[in-house]
Amino acid sequence: MTDSLVLRADIEGVATLTLNRPEKLNSLTPALFMELRDHIDDLSTDPSIGCVVLTGAGRAFCAGNDLGGIADGVKAPSKNYQAETIDALEQLPQPTIAKVRGHCYTGGLELALGCDLIIASESARLGDTHGQWGLVAVWGMTVRLPERVGVAKAKELMFTARRIDGIEAATIGLINQVTADDDLDRVVDEMAGQIVANSWDTSHFDKAIIADQRAMTRNEALDYERTSPYGRPRDMAERMAANVKKR
Repeated sequence: MTDSLVLRADIEGVATLTLNRPEKLNSLTPALFMELRDHIDDLSTDPSIGCVVLTGAGRAFCAGNDLGGIADGVKAPSKNYQAETIDALEQLPQPTIAKVRGHCYTGGLELALGCDLIIASESARLGDTHGQWGLVAVWGMTVRLPERVGVAKAKELMFTARRIDGIEAATIGLINQVTADDDLDRVVDEMAGQIVANSWDTSHFDKAIIADQRAMTRNEALDYERTSPYGRPRDMAERMAANVKKR
């Protein structure tokens, strides 16, 4: 048994970060965020990792912020530390996948929304419950949820605090893919494997360019892409030659 609140396991270029408070449905505390941030900071400069998977131990991804009080007495290092940690997750150069089973509520959903892709099981339950508690989002929900599902649907989910299953989440575009419960691990492993099988530089550059373009007009974004702002992938020539030989 480990005391770590966030576990990291690396296999064949894929790093899996696991929130490790299963007895509390992986609810979020400042101490957990501090461990998560350390892993994110390490991954941001780790050339051995081409994809990052974020998941939760046990039967839930994350039930949200620990509203019952922080028993360990640990305080976050700064006022916006949790929000900035999700920003850092979003800004990782590697593609990121949230693997969601069980509960994924409020702060947990905000954490998942910080990932590039979300894959969930059919029985997963996702929702924004800020309104149920009389709280207002400060970790990115009002920005990232509308980006995923559109403004009208985001308002509906936030105003009602309604929980939805993985099937509905896929239908409205909240997640990228829904799987049978027993297939979740396999499907995420296959997706991560497909990602690391391609050029890591291409993935890094695509992700960075998309992020850069957010503040641009459409014409500005098109012009920006044509400048090849990050140059060419280092493995371009090798991959081109290898693919020509396969023909």
